[in-house]
Amino acid sequence: MARVASEHRELIATWDRLERRALDLVELDQLGEDDPDLEKQVEQERAALGREVRAHELDLLFTDPYANHNAVLTISVGQGGIEAQDWVEMLLRMYLKWAERRRFETETIDESRGEEAGLKSATFIVRGPRAYGLLRSEHGVHRLVRISPFDQNHRRHTSFALVEVMPELESADEDAVVINPQDIRIDTYRSTGAGGQHVNKTDSAVRITHLPTGIVVTCQNERSQMKNREMAMKVLKARLFQRQQQEAAEHLEQIRGQVLPAEFGSQIRNYVLQPYTLVKDVRTGLEVGNAQAVLDGEIDPFIEAWLRWRLGQAGAAAAAQARSNTG
Repeated sequence: MARVASEHRELIATWDRLERRALDLVELDQLGEDDPDLEKQVEQERAALGREVRAHELDLLFTDPYANHNAVLTISVGQGGIEAQDWVEMLLRMYLKWAERRRFETETIDESRGEEAGLKSATFIVRGPRAYGLLRSEHGVHRLVRISPFDQNHRRHTSFALVEVMPELESADEDAVVINPQDIRIDTYRSTGAGGQHVNKTDSAVRITHLPTGIVVTCQNERSQMKNREMAMKVLKARLFQRQQQEAAEHLEQIRGQVLPAEFGSQIRNYVLQPYTLVKDVRTGLEVGNAQAVLDGEIDPFIEAWLRWRLGQAGAAAAAQARSNTG
């Protein structure tokens, strides 16, 4: 409670400061009507103030109660065979690059490599300010269109991958998720990931299956089987917590969005590399022509557009509900 009150005080102080700067700028603008140097200074201050206001304006868009939590992401292969496995690895790189740009910490929990190339799935944690609030916009099916590097005939291929985003739970939230030991099956196996020779000689990797829901979580990042088990349980609790929130929510998208099959027609974003380059978000309509920059981690325009779009959707839904109540 004290932390929330402190954050609110800091937010109020920030907007008070910006308001004072705006009032000072109005006065300076009036004084500089016939002074070219002063007019130039006013224009520079107006631009700087506009950038800062826009940055802080984003703070108001984080309405989710778990926005300040770290994010747990799982990328899974969809339709497209080996192409889709390569696409999973490309998306993993994109998010890791994005996190690196923001100086966020990342930890890979599990990777399941494809037989020939790419990844069948990857689970990782992104830790940083509002990691979940930012990355929840990425939940959904991502579609790639390109000339296949695996096709000797150089034909265009379409690939799909599903990105799931969950908040990493804090202690109080984890305690709210009670797992009956009889409801889970724990299997151990030999790790196939990085970690040196040790992980390939012992059954250190852990797979936990939650029998009532069918949720499966694996972890092979740590050398210790015990640590892998602890991390797998942590991710399982995050998944179950998310499921509980979905079931309790009036709208299915309140926590992570609608669960969709990773196939044509269900995508939230299209990435086209040939015959032209374009990345387009289906929900917001935002288009970016430099697809390579997006794949190199420049996804902030899509995140901001989604946050604004979602706020508009929520406002429209509230207005519709109000009309229904009065009608």
